[in-house]
Amino acid sequence: METKVARLTEENLDHVILEEAGQVIKEGGLVVFPTETVYGLGANALDEEAVKKIFLAKGRPQDNPLIIHVADFDIEKYVKEIPAAAKEIINKFWPGPITLILEKKDIIPGVTSANLSTVGVRMPSNKVALELIKASNTPIAAPSANISGRPSPTDLESCIEDLNGKVEYILGGNESEVGIESTIVDCTSEPLCILRPGGITLEMLKEIDKDVYIDPSVCSKPKEDFKPKAPGMKYRHYAPKAPVKIFKGEIKKTIAKINEMMLNYIENEKKVGIIATDETMEKYNGGLVKTLGSRDSLNDVAKHLFRVLRSFDSEDVDVIFCEAFDETGVGLAIMNRLNKSAGFDIIEIK
Repeated sequence: METKVARLTEENLDHVILEEAGQVIKEGGLVVFPTETVYGLGANALDEEAVKKIFLAKGRPQDNPLIIHVADFDIEKYVKEIPAAAKEIINKFWPGPITLILEKKDIIPGVTSANLSTVGVRMPSNKVALELIKASNTPIAAPSANISGRPSPTDLESCIEDLNGKVEYILGGNESEVGIESTIVDCTSEPLCILRPGGITLEMLKEIDKDVYIDPSVCSKPKEDFKPKAPGMKYRHYAPKAPVKIFKGEIKKTIAKINEMMLNYIENEKKVGIIATDETMEKYNGGLVKTLGSRDSLNDVAKHLFRVLRSFDSEDVDVIFCEAFDETGVGLAIMNRLNKSAGFDIIEIK
């Protein structure tokens, strides 16, 4: 398949290109497009055959549900009921990086929802995404635009690397603003339940429901027979080619432990990658060190996370050692992604 690539940004919208891409969606094809979270791989959410192409292009397990992306607040045609808490979230955070799990209507095919009675709905804030949805005249089902299991793409080049030749159209330009996938909240649960943390944090959601809680799968490895209610809950995700190990403990002890283990790997002629921060990157005694940014700005750390994880694939490292982060605010989302990228291979440092 020949893939058409078009560069456009929120500041430079080309409506001819958007109409072309919208026509691809209408005709059952696949379009990669930017959002404020990560780039998405989109198809007509109401077209069963089109949605199946998403799973084939990504190599994605079909029991992993998709999120539908909309461009207006009129979602009653897709969901049965919008509870009061969900309406509050919509009023406060839409358009933006948060997905609501709601009971779906029959118009949403089973392949989109992984045959669940619920579906995730989100209104992105990125103008390219919104204009594409409008041009398509349909909600767009879209997971991240990468080969399943790899780190999600936050720039156009990563999408081309993974999906060139597998989709009809790739749209993009700027790096994703948030850099990690949307927060997913189960609004069929009382109290609300966070199924996947993101840029809209637990602390922010407590302003709507003080009893909101975090699903256990966010912080621990789920069982094999676990049936995910939302993307990112069950399978190993966000993983570069090399195994990732997370070092969790007081930062000085973390640096010492990484330096100690790194020496053992280097003595065995292994190439070590290290994910550090601005504050620590010069304290390592070797290895290929990359920084996510400052610990004082976890939003920047989140924005750079997937780009840095992906960058190690071209460096041929044998292992990646990564510092842990405090799990408050957006730190919870950062650690959720890191833990899953490592398959929960966590080294606790006492």
